[in-house]
Amino acid sequence: MSTVQAEETVGEMVARRPALSRVFEQAGIDYCCGGKRTLRQACKEKGLDVESVLAELEESVAATQGEPLVNTAAMSLTELADHIEQTHHAYLRSEFPRLDWLTQKVASVHGEHEPRLRQIRQTFLEFAQELSNHMMKEEHVLFPMLRQLEASKSALAFHCGSLANPIGQMELEHLSASSALQTFRELSGDYNAPDWACNTFRAMLDALAHLERDMHQHVHKEENILFPRAIKLEAELAERTC
Repeated sequence: MSTVQAEETVGEMVARRPALSRVFEQAGIDYCCGGKRTLRQACKEKGLDVESVLAELEESVAATQGEPLVNTAAMSLTELADHIEQTHHAYLRSEFPRLDWLTQKVASVHGEHEPRLRQIRQTFLEFAQELSNHMMKEEHVLFPMLRQLEASKSALAFHCGSLANPIGQMELEHLSASSALQTFRELSGDYNAPDWACNTFRAMLDALAHLERDMHQHVHKEENILFPRAIKLEAELAERTC
């Protein structure tokens, strides 16, 4: 049986599964103030094919059941760096504009009575700026060095000295990101929406919770797999060259 129905209201869908808000945003369907309309009514008003939207919603439900397992242990340094860029960096770049809109909207509507929402907004702005710079450094400096190292048969002389130096900087920046994630969790009450929360509020909390989960996977793959293997390979090549 289908998990979403055309006669269910848009608001009910998002209240039950906040992640579906992404589909409605892409379709231009208002799930907050216009949340009392059924999906069929909302699609008719927008001139959308209800069956196509239902299919997208079903795909979204299936996709959020769990992230496919990725065998990072079987990847080369190059493959793992590519995977991180194509999966986690791409996710952040696509999600930042959405979270920017959500945090701004919720803070502007409810921030006067709930100052913590303005704090979430400010924390997000700082987090997004720092992570954008972080990703640029990885993509244009560190990851190309890792790929170059893996392709080499002898030790390389990098401008920064050992790879441990830029890796150490990336790990420090991970700590800063982790602190911001903890702030999101604390200010949001573990991402639990109050009874009075509108669907935009609920969508923001769902997005922040998803951001935390993705960042944990992202950092894990770098700090526990990619970085140690790169430092080990650098040491092995240095010994082989001596």
